[in-house]
Amino acid sequence: MEIIRRFFKPPQQSFFLFGPRGTGKSLWVKVHFPHALRIDLLKLDTFRTYNARPEKLQELLEGHPKAKQVLIDEVQMVPALLSAVHSLIEQKRGLQFILTGSSARKLKRSGVDLLAGRALMKTLHPFMASELGAHFDFKRSLQQGLLPLVWSSEKPLETLKAYHGLYLREEVQMEALVRNIGNFGRFLEAVSFSQAQVLNISNIARECEVERKTVEGYLQILEDILLAVRVPVFTKKAKRELASHPKFYFFDAGIYRSLRPQGPLDRPEEIDGAALESLVFQHLRAWNAYRGEENTLSYWRTRSGVEVDIVLYGNDGLWAFEVKNTQKIRPEDLRPLASFLEDYPQAQAILLYRGHEKLKRQGVLCISCEEFLRELHPLKGIPH
Repeated sequence: MEIIRRFFKPPQQSFFLFGPRGTGKSLWVKVHFPHALRIDLLKLDTFRTYNARPEKLQELLEGHPKAKQVLIDEVQMVPALLSAVHSLIEQKRGLQFILTGSSARKLKRSGVDLLAGRALMKTLHPFMASELGAHFDFKRSLQQGLLPLVWSSEKPLETLKAYHGLYLREEVQMEALVRNIGNFGRFLEAVSFSQAQVLNISNIARECEVERKTVEGYLQILEDILLAVRVPVFTKKAKRELASHPKFYFFDAGIYRSLRPQGPLDRPEEIDGAALESLVFQHLRAWNAYRGEENTLSYWRTRSGVEVDIVLYGNDGLWAFEVKNTQKIRPEDLRPLASFLEDYPQAQAILLYRGHEKLKRQGVLCISCEEFLRELHPLKGIPH
């Protein structure tokens, strides 16, 4: 497959580039920094060398006095390198460090704060529809997601099945993040039922037959290794009682589908609906990241159960999104957004659905979900 140009633009100063494995970080840095000194910590001999002697970084640069850029792949594998990087940045030698990582866990524990203000935090996400352009296939993206590793695979479904096994083996088991890998595997299946839903940790704990604190720890691991995110309730200037628990999303719709068990009692439309909302959420998350994190993403839910799927708030205004896996718009589909507009009349409300007509009903703009995703671009505002 041809190389797809990504929307992420590199800063001029040193920066961390985080993203789950398979999002294309290594390819992206090779294309944008072809002449950088590169340290690939996934190579066993390189890992052993720098793990034993992080100070070798200083020696490497003394041997390359004209170097302007230094790329360290999977920097979380040797957190001690951050001290050497910090020292070199302080020396103001005009060096730019590009530090990629697929897990923030070790860095959180081992001194990433040393670089606060000296290296920007950036993220790379699965493909956006507008990045793929003519290659984008809406139905395929709902089934397989948009992870570049999967999208370019000759056997995407097999790649998806192997993906979470890679994380279990390398990110979780090898780093001894959990004591019982079997419990963690069952947790991954159980939490997949919470995709695009309000989290109920107690229910997940009962399903996995583990303590609530264990589930809380597992959720934190998923966030640290960038596989999932918890989304808070939108509470700014709230006019009624709201829910307090966050919603949960795996970072990619395809990853969710690969983890979600399916049986004869499962309704396909329920799984498809969660996948559709996930696809919209991951697009808005990537769009916001590439715009410079100018907005926050949340959801809105009252104590009585009225819920708006996604709320975007920040420099781009206040937007409320409802995602429906349906070809036709029913009156009840508009009610959550109508309730939100009662509390926030300055907001703009959008219902994304599987139909093709662009309509406006009761102050709500109804747009084809596929059309919306294709038009969403970080250099532009929200399509409407």
